[in-house]
Amino acid sequence: MILSLVKAVHIAALIIWCAGLVGLPLMLSKHEIGEGQGSYAQLRLLTHRAYSYFVTPAAIIAITAGTALIFLAGAFTLWMFVKLLVVGVLVSLHAWIGHLVILMSERRGSFVPRSALPTLLPIVVAMVAILFLVLGKPTLDSFAPAWLDHPLGHELPVDETPI
Repeated sequence: MILSLVKAVHIAALIIWCAGLVGLPLMLSKHEIGEGQGSYAQLRLLTHRAYSYFVTPAAIIAITAGTALIFLAGAFTLWMFVKLLVVGVLVSLHAWIGHLVILMSERRGSFVPRSALPTLLPIVVAMVAILFLVLGKPTLDSFAPAWLDHPLGHELPVDETPI
């Protein structure tokens, strides 16, 4: 019961987080150079509030619920660790979008909008990679070198025994 509840919270938060990660770059690229200050202020406020009040809390909830799921389900497998690496990339892209939102507010009307494609492409690639790993749960046997699969029986390189 608790596993299903945590999984539902995780999925709901992921939907909001991923929608925000796709929507915010599109909103930031919507700004036009010649538009009035009122329109610019409205767009700036909308992107700031969406990032601060919806996307970031959803990311925190998704990561917290996902971490709880790892321990509740006992999913300590190689594909999970690869997925966590890709989630780290997604978190970095989330921070980059936050940087762009702050850049828009600090430029006070002189913000030059960029194309959304350079920001959206890595986000979508990371999302698809995560979906592939979660839904496919690949074994990834050849991913790690063979010497990591079993202890080699070597002595520690120091005389002291770690405590």
